Amino acid sequence: MTYSVAVSGASGYAGGEILRLLAAHPDVEIRTVTAHSNAGQPLAEHQPHLRSLAHLTLQDTTPETLAGHDVVFLALPHGQSGQYTAALGDVPLVIDAGADHRLTSASAWDAFYGGAFHEPWAYGVPELPVAGGRQRERIAGATRIAAPGCNASTVALSLAPGVASGVIDPGDIVSVLAVGPSGAGKSAKTHLLASEILGSANPYAVGGSHRHIPEIRQALVAAGSGIAEADVRLSFTPVIVPMARGILATSSARIAPGVSDAEIRQAWEAAYGEELFVQLLPEGQFPRTADVLGANTALLGLAIDRSADRVIVVAAVDNLVKGTAGAAVQSMNIALGLPEATGLTVNGVAP
Repeated sequence: MTYSVAVSGASGYAGGEILRLLAAHPDVEIRTVTAHSNAGQPLAEHQPHLRSLAHLTLQDTTPETLAGHDVVFLALPHGQSGQYTAALGDVPLVIDAGADHRLTSASAWDAFYGGAFHEPWAYGVPELPVAGGRQRERIAGATRIAAPGCNASTVALSLAPGVASGVIDPGDIVSVLAVGPSGAGKSAKTHLLASEILGSANPYAVGGSHRHIPEIRQALVAAGSGIAEADVRLSFTPVIVPMARGILATSSARIAPGVSDAEIRQAWEAAYGEELFVQLLPEGQFPRTADVLGANTALLGLAIDRSADRVIVVAAVDNLVKGTAGAAVQSMNIALGLPEATGLTVNGVAP
């Protein structure tokens, strides 16, 4: 069976990456691409690298345009997807790459986003440990999926095995991330201009204000047994660095009392030893963002610092692939009952 697909926000970075992955997917046909201010223009004017899709023209993003497809991807700015989802009730599968359907807490949405709160959908991080299994079991057969925030899923994948196994203290977590500016979208913003970021590292959303914090807490609570949101205390600091794509997240947490080094590493090996797209590197090895460029792969390096009684996990992802579009396509495959890796690769691009 071939599934018909529409992609909204197709002129942006996330929408373009979804299209790039779907263009190589043998089981889908990209029929419709939509945009807002760019409607009426050729897709190739905004995504010139997508040569196989150069025949497509951007249409207006309306429920009527998106309806009638088997799968709809919404790659819209936060707060905009919700206005369409209620009108797409007849679409068999809708996947939102924005934040509108990620959070389960209305109070967290109000504190970090504001505006109308929308019902939470199945969270699109298949490998994430959750109480009693993996998130992919909750995605299988789902009709509505919320693709993750790139920073949030990177940190959650880094630490969830430790929380799930009880080898780390979720009340003492520190994460510092080097992130590429493409994660902020394609809109022109002064602090993202090349003249502002080239040759510089720029912290932002310092002091607990980043919107991905409640998403990380939510994922870690789901991973643990009997853990409440108040039990997860996270210091989260992202830093924009001059690379177009990529996240290098360094996360640390205090080791739980009485836990051995072997038990710590075993927690991550047990969580990801059979996973294709989340891989724990051999002891003493740590990833670079260059290793995952263009790949749907999260690479993790783990260290144990007994002098500070902390576990350190260094994670590298391509924020536009495993962080967003790759997770969305991977979740689509699971929901439709297709082989999970269809249209996706573990191989990066080098140099």
